[in-house]
Amino acid sequence: MKKYFIFFALSLLFIFRFLTTRPIYKNGQKLKISAKVLQEPIRYSNYQSLSLAGFKISLPLFPEIHYGDNVVIEGFVNNKQLLKTVLLEVKETTGIFYQLRKRIIDFFQKSLPEPHSSLMAGIVLGSKSNLPEDFWEALKKTGTAHVVVASGMNVSMVAGFLISILVLFFKRRQAIIFALIGIWLYVAISGFEAPIIRAAIMGSLTFTAQKVGRLSESWRILFVSAFIMLIARPDWIGDLGFLLSFVATASIMLFQNKIGRFLKVVPQALRESFSTSLAAQIGVTPILFVTFGQFNILSSFINLLVLWTVAPIMIIGAVSGLIGLIFLPLGKLVLFLSFPLTTWFIKIVKLFG
Repeated sequence: MKKYFIFFALSLLFIFRFLTTRPIYKNGQKLKISAKVLQEPIRYSNYQSLSLAGFKISLPLFPEIHYGDNVVIEGFVNNKQLLKTVLLEVKETTGIFYQLRKRIIDFFQKSLPEPHSSLMAGIVLGSKSNLPEDFWEALKKTGTAHVVVASGMNVSMVAGFLISILVLFFKRRQAIIFALIGIWLYVAISGFEAPIIRAAIMGSLTFTAQKVGRLSESWRILFVSAFIMLIARPDWIGDLGFLLSFVATASIMLFQNKIGRFLKVVPQALRESFSTSLAAQIGVTPILFVTFGQFNILSSFINLLVLWTVAPIMIIGAVSGLIGLIFLPLGKLVLFLSFPLTTWFIKIVKLFG
């Protein structure tokens, strides 16, 4: 009875916060927004698009806006869009993690051709601003856009891959500790972007409970952590990143072990990563279909062909990016190890897209 009371109390607190903090705007109302850009804008052929304060905003390509910048934008409210927008001010962030993120992305762009560099930046740091438009459309058509969109998926895959490797050298409980450290190192390298932090919190708590054999507790932890984050930021209830993080984690808890039983032929070092990826895909595919309006009946098969590359690409990219900041030639040498993997990923996506 006590546990149900906790959920009831958290639900009431969230509803109260949602109703009392939700701004109400009228269509046609002139609005000025001053905020920090917390998601990488997407650049198209003649404009850049970003989400800010719950609105979808389109701006001219220049001046370019980057993740972490402080902007002042004025426009007119039209449902969830801001129309006739004017960029009044943009200030580049000076934060160390934002600068580190930008320098690593620059390193990828200078070291690899397109779309390899943008794919690497998307997988490692969640940056999709420089993805070529045709490749972005191919990602959506093949159901693989989550690789550069759903940070919850990426965190889950990192955790699964690390565990599958670490259990070869450590006891399972020790491997979990190192995997959690790896998750938060990934968060630090990614620049502490809000969606990744959400995914890391959810993933860390539920992943720990699941792996130490307390699956019943992991469900409680998942919902409590979700409620706490929603109470802190009620506007996240409609955020795609939050929803994908929650659904991906829940889907892994439901399906990973069952899928793992059917993957006996897959080597142990890759089995957990495969099962984690496929389990998460079951949950997020319907959401991605509704969001992007596209569905490929071969999506699961395509993901099976490419998802095994994501964890090693992420690791190689993160390591090479950090090395490249210190000694560029060595960083490039390490980064080139990923080229066969990104080539395979790109060819499969273009083939089916």
